[in-house]
Amino acid sequence: MNKKRVVITGISAITPLGDSWREFKQNLQENNSSIRYMPEWENINELNTRLAAPIENFSLPKHYTRKKLRTMGRVSRLAVRATELALQEANLLDEEIIKDGSTGISYGSCTGSTDAMQDFSKLISQSDISDVNATTYIRMMSHTAPVNIAVYFGLQGRVIATSTACTSGSQGIGYAFEAIQSGKQNIMLAGGAEELCPSEAAIFDTLYATSLKNDTPSQTPRPFDRERDGLVVGEGACTFVLEELEHAQQRNANIIAEVVGFGTNCDGQHVTQPTTATMGKVIQLALEDAQLSPEQIAYVNAHGTATQLGDVAESQATHAIFGKDVAISSLKGHIGHTLGACGAIEAWASIHMMRDAWFAPTLNLENVSEECAELDYITEQGKHIDTDYVMSNNFAFGGINTSLIFKKWKQ
Repeated sequence: MNKKRVVITGISAITPLGDSWREFKQNLQENNSSIRYMPEWENINELNTRLAAPIENFSLPKHYTRKKLRTMGRVSRLAVRATELALQEANLLDEEIIKDGSTGISYGSCTGSTDAMQDFSKLISQSDISDVNATTYIRMMSHTAPVNIAVYFGLQGRVIATSTACTSGSQGIGYAFEAIQSGKQNIMLAGGAEELCPSEAAIFDTLYATSLKNDTPSQTPRPFDRERDGLVVGEGACTFVLEELEHAQQRNANIIAEVVGFGTNCDGQHVTQPTTATMGKVIQLALEDAQLSPEQIAYVNAHGTATQLGDVAESQATHAIFGKDVAISSLKGHIGHTLGACGAIEAWASIHMMRDAWFAPTLNLENVSEECAELDYITEQGKHIDTDYVMSNNFAFGGINTSLIFKKWKQ
């Protein structure tokens, strides 16, 4: 079977560092951090970290009516708004083509909205159902973001819910890519979202994997750095409009980039400790899918969470495939770990950096850890690289690994 080619005709992101690429890039170039001290977390007993990367002043336009918002918690509102902007960029908003069954969605988050979970926990712990209503579960369920996107825009194609922790967004893009490649759908909306909640910080806190630099928020996290002490959680959303190439060309769509490779696998060994060999294997799977050699990839966007074990394993896996000369950086020093959204946000940034031939540094990376493998770590003011291909990698709890490859679109 001849695989169909898949292109990107719209992308939009909502992040702690800005919602447009222009704003986001300016903050990257100025080495600005979105990490904040969270005074509202001070009353949480035994929570060690007080750091996060929140989105400030997020609001929806007036056409989001109360009736339409009833089933949406914050994670769904972020996801739906990012999708609306991506569809606008693709010139598909309100078009019948997204409602006729040929358009599907592949989208993920770590979890649903946690305020709805509190209502159910009251039922379990206090035998009190008074706070549970007809929409509580819809806001709470792990597939709340893709379902709310589908309902809001009237999609009738397939729904793939990728609730796979930190690979939710990248698997969303990868499975959408495969759905179009195989001819099952002409268009797929893909990506991931996450809302900020102290419960997510607590998950990593119990594993001693959060940064405790509470007095110096702008100096953490520190991916691949000798002084790294853990991650910082963030929030955000990012939606891609993926389209079969001939379909996009027939409607004279503006093509942003092409998706050419996707690999995903699992370690099958430990739920929280990464495995270098299978991380390297997923990179190789993506290269084989794209029919590329390692030498053709000039830049890798790293998962790079600033955890002790994760950074070492990832750097060693990257070095095993590419050697020491590949350029690499992580965006988590700027925006923290946006969890279910990170795979999509980081892919969005990687594509735009490729188009601009400028790649951001890893913020706070001053002295590469002796434990990390030798690579071309981008620091300080970034690096100018003219390349036709970029790779974006993510690794999640459960030993779930993903690798995506994007190609520059040339008219």
